[in-house]
Parts: sequence; C-alpha cells; structure tokens
Amino acid sequence: MTFEQLRIFLEVARQEHLTRAAENLNLTQSAVSAAIKALEARHGVLLFDRVGRRIVLTEAGRLFVDEARGVMERARAAELALADLGGSASGLLRIHASQTVASYWLPARLVAYHERFARVDLRLTVGNTQSAAEAVLAGAAELAVVEGEVTIKGLTRQTVAEDRLVLVVGSRHPWAGGPPIAAGDLLETNWIMREEGSGTRAAFEAHLAHLGIEPKMLSVVLEMPSNEAAMAAVEAGLAATVLSSRAASYHSFAGRLHVVEFPMPLRRFSALHHSERHVTRALRSMLDLLGEPFGDE
Repeated sequence: MTFEQLRIFLEVARQEHLTRAAENLNLTQSAVSAAIKALEARHGVLLFDRVGRRIVLTEAGRLFVDEARGVMERARAAELALADLGGSASGLLRIHASQTVASYWLPARLVAYHERFARVDLRLTVGNTQSAAEAVLAGAAELAVVEGEVTIKGLTRQTVAEDRLVLVVGSRHPWAGGPPIAAGDLLETNWIMREEGSGTRAAFEAHLAHLGIEPKMLSVVLEMPSNEAAMAAVEAGLAATVLSSRAASYHSFAGRLHVVEFPMPLRRFSALHHSERHVTRALRSMLDLLGEPFGDE
C-alpha cells in the first residue's frame, strides 16, 4: 500500500466516479483504475461496487475511508513538522473561518500575512463557527477563526478581537429611526435568523436568555445561511435581525438598514488550533499576526 494509492482511493470515494476523480488528480482514468484494482487485489477486499457508469463504496470501503484519511493526515502532519525545521514559515496553512470573520475582519489580515510570509500557501474555507471548529478537530484545517463561543475539547483558543452585535431593521420597519426599544418589544416583531451553528445566532440567543426571554418565544419567519442573505431579507420586509456591527455598517450608512437603539453584548473573535498537533511556523506566525493591533480596530 502506498500513499499515492490512498490518495487515489480517497478521491474516488469522494467523487464516486473514476473519470472525475482522475481529472481532479491530474491522472489518466486507467492509472486511477489500476491503483484501485491493485489495492483491492493486494489485500483481497472489494472497496467499490460498479453500478452502471458509477461506482459506490462497499461496506468495507466505507470502513476504510476513515482509516485512509487518518493515515494521510498523519503523513501530512509529519511532512509539515519536517518542513518546519527548515527555517522560515512555508508550506500550506488551511484556515476555516465563520462568515462574519471571513467577510469583514480576516481578509486584510490575510493580505498582511501574505506580504510577510509569501512562501506560505493560504487556503480559506468559509462556514460557520461550528463547522470551522470541527474542521480543526478533524484535521481538515490547522486554524479556525470564529466569532462564536466554542466548548469543544481538544482545541486551544486565543482571543484575537472584540465585536459588538447590533439589532437591525429595514427602512419600512416601525423601529427604523425610532426611540430605543425595551426587551419586551423583541416579542412584537418577526425575525430573520442565521442558521443553527452560527456564532451570531448563538450569541444573540445567549443574550436573550440573559434577558429572561427564551429564543423559541421569538417569531422566526426565516433562517438564512449568510449575513448577506439575512440583510437582504430584512431590507425587503418588516422583520428584524441581529448582525455584527461590522456586517451592518456599510448597509446602514447607505440607508438600507437601520440600527435599532437596544443594548447588545460584546463578543470575542477567537483563533482555534488543535491542542495536540504540532504548531508549525506558518501557524505560529499567523497566530502572532492575528494578535497584533490592526488599522481597523
């Protein structure tokens, strides 16, 4: 069994299609097919069933996927550790970030990092707080930068910034440009909420609990997978939403959103990395940069 065979197996398992896997791997279809057949023949196990023009994992293949991923992750970790002995920061740094962080806080810092450490290949994936934290725990990323609280064991957290939530409505909403509202007023409007797993939603729901309001008491008419979708829905109707002040600022300045006078909490942006994995020079350099004062603070 070779690392190349494992790499091919995992891509074929992901695609469930030999041709697409071969294209992604920059190999011929015959080379991919031969690698899978050699792996099956050597160990006397059938990893895929051929179903028409598709192939699907057998039960043995499904069980082997996690083992193969684990081997490849450990090999990659060893490669990073070895490369790290060579001097300055280099190699690949995979970052998963939640949407508010990725859209409004992180980009300028990634540019600054690239200017300092041009030999590091940065890869950014955008999700929500939960998915970003889980990516680090699973070894799919070296770093997560999130706006939500994370209580997953095995992760080391470093606070890198603070952010304030704001309550916003569209220009047609009765609260737009009006006087401050009270906690009880929150029950008198419809709401657009971010999806479960969003740090913004979790922080707002924690604030509601502090106010003595159960989240299920709100009239939630839509859940949206992004800040932009939530803002667009609020602009178009008579519902309210809660966003980072960074996300709402451009739209409020343009007059399309109105920030309602209501006390909202500060929250922390956090950088997460695995507690038991090697901290490479590339990762350490990024953690140091994220902790520095920046022009937008």
